[in-house]
Amino acid sequence: MKNTLLSFFAVALLGVTPLLADSTATDADNSARNERDRSGETVTSFDQSNDQADLDVVQAIRKAVVAHESLSLNAKNVKIITDAKRVVLRGPVKSAQERMIVDQLAKDRAAGRTVVNQLEIETKD
Repeated sequence: MKNTLLSFFAVALLGVTPLLADSTATDADNSARNERDRSGETVTSFDQSNDQADLDVVQAIRKAVVAHESLSLNAKNVKIITDAKRVVLRGPVKSAQERMIVDQLAKDRAAGRTVVNQLEIETKD
């Protein structure tokens, strides 16, 4: 009986420990980024053109980015937004090298559009 109670308390303690750790963590403050995106000054995924030529460019860039083996998961998930005149790249990447690779992959497939690189290099806080 004593061993059963001891086991029960050990399991209960293990179950509560992650909850205690989470309560002290601070949430990321994205207020400035959210305000920037709501202002209308920044291109967002809602600005993506539905013209087939623009969608084809997005698809070609996305395939190249996903196929590139050295890129991190974040780099493979950057936003690619196109219209008839430009391709906008947004989101976090792990390094300046990843930023450069994604930029070049987009330029190689932009079909005459200007590439606007707004990729952000993640910082470790």
